Amino acid sequence: MKNVEPNRLRNVVLAGHAGSGKTTLAEHLLHSAGAIGRLGRVDEGTASLDFEPEEQKRHLSLALAVASLEHRGHQVTLVDTPGYADFVGEVIQGYAAVDAALIAMDASGSVEAGTEQAVQLGREAGVAALFVLTRCERENADPGAALDRLRESFGQRIAPLQVAIGAADSFRGYVDLVHRVAYTWQGDTVSEGPVPAELADDVARRREQLVEAASEASDEIMAKYLEGEEITDDELEACLRDAVHRSLIAPVLVTSAARGIGVAGLLDAIVAYLPSPVDRGPITAFDPEGQPVPVAPDPSAPLLLHVFRTTADPFVGRLTFFRVYAGTIRSHDHVWNPNRGEDERIGQVLALHGKEQEAVGELQAGEIGAVAKLTATLTGDTLTARERPLTLPPLRFPEPTLPVAIEPQTKADMDKMGQALSRLIEEEPTIRLERQLETGEQLLWAVGENQIQVLVERLKRKFGAAVVIHAPRVPYRETIRGRTQVEGRHKKQTGGHGQFGHVWIEIEPNPGGGVEFSERVVGGVVPKQFFPGVEKGVRDVAAKGVIAGYPVVDFKATLYDGSFHPVDSDELSFRLAASMATRKGLLEANPVLLEPIMEVEIRVPEQFMGDVNRDLNTRRGRVLGMDSAGNGIQVVRAHVPQAELATYATELRAFTAGRGTFSARLDHYEEVPPHIAQKVIEAHRKEEAAAH
Repeated sequence: MKNVEPNRLRNVVLAGHAGSGKTTLAEHLLHSAGAIGRLGRVDEGTASLDFEPEEQKRHLSLALAVASLEHRGHQVTLVDTPGYADFVGEVIQGYAAVDAALIAMDASGSVEAGTEQAVQLGREAGVAALFVLTRCERENADPGAALDRLRESFGQRIAPLQVAIGAADSFRGYVDLVHRVAYTWQGDTVSEGPVPAELADDVARRREQLVEAASEASDEIMAKYLEGEEITDDELEACLRDAVHRSLIAPVLVTSAARGIGVAGLLDAIVAYLPSPVDRGPITAFDPEGQPVPVAPDPSAPLLLHVFRTTADPFVGRLTFFRVYAGTIRSHDHVWNPNRGEDERIGQVLALHGKEQEAVGELQAGEIGAVAKLTATLTGDTLTARERPLTLPPLRFPEPTLPVAIEPQTKADMDKMGQALSRLIEEEPTIRLERQLETGEQLLWAVGENQIQVLVERLKRKFGAAVVIHAPRVPYRETIRGRTQVEGRHKKQTGGHGQFGHVWIEIEPNPGGGVEFSERVVGGVVPKQFFPGVEKGVRDVAAKGVIAGYPVVDFKATLYDGSFHPVDSDELSFRLAASMATRKGLLEANPVLLEPIMEVEIRVPEQFMGDVNRDLNTRRGRVLGMDSAGNGIQVVRAHVPQAELATYATELRAFTAGRGTFSARLDHYEEVPPHIAQKVIEAHRKEEAAAH
């Protein structure tokens, strides 16, 4: 692989809804350009960009993959991304590495959540875009109707670059609207000719849409358009290129990878219309004082590169994917990581070809590559020359909202699991691990159920750590509503030195004050040296609970009387006596179960508001307010018990067609309704009985 001047580079992410044919399209683009010798198939597990065993098993993309091809003297680097919402982190990483997006939509389908997400991420990243209608040969495919649906969803900036000739089984080519030339396929043979007469009106109407959108980039062309003057092909092409670079227009192309239709034309459009790193212009980095610094894609400038992905491999070690924004990175260089304050030694610089990596001497500004075995660098970090320690903004990922409890399958897996999870978190920035103090469980937070299943398989395959997952326990708490005075007496005679402790303790509510211990003993009936033992006994019971095995909170225990034996009394005796008294007192003081109440923020398109509110009612939710976030998105704030949110991430996505998202944070605890509390208490009693 030879270095290419930055103005001849095209870095393009493939994004879109699951099943829109992104990977199949990428496979045909690579094969058409001669980058791969054999055409693989996603449904057979042989696609060059779906090489992970989990992908081959499921016949779908689960992870980002990178490959390059050469076309008309340009190097095009494709970053293929998954379409399932569970793997949105991979899509975010893909957008972080590129200058443009190729957004795929099945010509037989509608504008789905993955398409909307791809457009939104592109807007946030500020990258230019082309749309491609895939599988135009499929039953029910209608490229014209699909184009209209795109325009209806995203506005008039979505404009046709091609008009399909035929649809579904009769799809056989397209008309290039810029040059008004028809290309038709018969088997592997393509013919070039005039616009078919039956399409003349449609071609004229669609070209009008293209000219109207593209002319936004040029006052001169706009004036000609408004005055009804003829716009030449060369004028339109130049105007179109500028409009795409400035994201004033996103042209739409048509393809059938299965029939080889439109693949070469798509490559031509990528080279002709999508921006190079030079076209995109300087990016903004920040100096150590936080001041913005423009950085141009100059191979001779000081080094600046951004890490957009990290993978963990038990054999190769950590593999770090990066985009070079300025300078040149060479094998065996030393670079500086200002995010970690660490010097990193670069090993062999690698170019990426799907599963394969090619050792290269260097990569220059605008190029994408990888390096193995960096020690400190993680996803989102910047690597620079030490004398110019600039940083780029970190990548921002959605908070995971689906928790599962995770534990080793066997004792042998216990030692492997901790390290394996640490490596996996480096690779998957959309997951989080935490220890739930109230229940003692280790929780793995993820974006969705599919992601969790894949993670479990990867833990076993990559690191030999077999784990089991289950729904996490709700971190209930217990408290009291009444007050009482109780006696605790511990006496044990064994012949010789015995044990004796005797206390009277007052138990009362302590709202918001946690567990508090005090004493008002007079006359030395319980010597001061035994007070710590009494407090430990109180807290022992508080930690274990009395009705359902959950910690007791917000009560006050006051030692006010008791007695001791001058020989047999010790701290342990009073600890045991206090435990007996506290347990008895808590049971007498009207104990109740408390549940965590989450403040939930739900973002959904307006048409799903009724479904969301009805669903919240079934979850014992209380709506606090509703606001508009613009673009037809409504934000609902509500209080919902945590027990009702265990699978909400999956269910919300299901009844909003993948468009609903939410976040949740602990707001407060409140009493569990009696009929639900009774079920929790009975479940605890059964567990205790089974344990004994």
